[in-house]
Amino acid sequence: MHGHKRIMVTGGTGFLGSFLCERLLREGNDVLCVDNYYTGSRDNVLHLLDDPRFEILRHDITFPLYVEVDEIFNLACPASPVHYQHDPVQTVKTNVHGAINMLGLAKRTKAKIFQASTSEVYGDPAVHPQPEEYRGSVNPIGPRACYDEGKRCAETLFFDYHRQYGVEIRVARIFNTYGPRMQTNDGRVVSNFIVQALQNEPITIFGAGTQTRSFCYVDDLIEGFIRLMGAPDGVTGPINLGNPGEFTVRELAEMVVEMTGSRSSIVFKPLPIDDPTQRKPDISRAKQELGWQPTVNLREGLEKTIAYFEWKLSGGSRNMPTVRPAQPAYTHLPVPVVGLPVSEATR
Repeated sequence: MHGHKRIMVTGGTGFLGSFLCERLLREGNDVLCVDNYYTGSRDNVLHLLDDPRFEILRHDITFPLYVEVDEIFNLACPASPVHYQHDPVQTVKTNVHGAINMLGLAKRTKAKIFQASTSEVYGDPAVHPQPEEYRGSVNPIGPRACYDEGKRCAETLFFDYHRQYGVEIRVARIFNTYGPRMQTNDGRVVSNFIVQALQNEPITIFGAGTQTRSFCYVDDLIEGFIRLMGAPDGVTGPINLGNPGEFTVRELAEMVVEMTGSRSSIVFKPLPIDDPTQRKPDISRAKQELGWQPTVNLREGLEKTIAYFEWKLSGGSRNMPTVRPAQPAYTHLPVPVVGLPVSEATR
């Protein structure tokens, strides 16, 4: 990935996209950030606007885009239920029409293209942890299907373009990721719990809180993106990218309350339709093919994320927390030891 390239990031002003744009710029690339601002925010990339190698284009990828690029990271799509269920038809269009348009662009320009897929392609899994070979258990007509099936169809399109037209593809299945720049109202458990705890409001758990999730800090995920995109030809994926540390939702809530010193109580509400009961990635393939595994444990990542939300909720009256060390930390992460036991990898 090192070296001067012109790289397009769709969804580039979003939570993940903004961190990816930063990383690509640090590696000396020209970055074209494309977003329609449905869930992204220009605020996430304000600090990049003075960089002459950075450019923003307001555009909806459900319409064709004619630019010249060397690589494409396709991250455009609302990723939390509260947002993708707000306009489910548009969510499907973003996943399907958007994939077709970006793949068409990659085909014309001979660009390598990366698809940000999701662990939601596994649905409510019957296999645990979830390996890439597992084909999933998804309800095709449920309220989450606009996202789950949309992402599954996008994967189909990527592999068909690869087989039929020779487009060079990379497909990552992203598991729950958190960190600074998440929206306060995005409906995901980490941001929900932190915001509620900081405001001493009741922590809302849907179901009994026994459902499990695996939480990956944003820096680790972006490192996975870079390694997958830079992998040798033939490493197409899909590859799981996530932290195999598994926690119940209740354990997460209790940890957030303790770390924030909150007076919040915990309240329980009915579980949403098709909400998965278990979620944990099998990252054996990522270890073997990319030499990748997470390095940030949950408590360390939550400290940084809580500091960000404290600043956000203060209305900017405090100094913004430093979410980046003085030197780029994950640009030079050591290559993890392949085969390191999960218990050690997630400490």
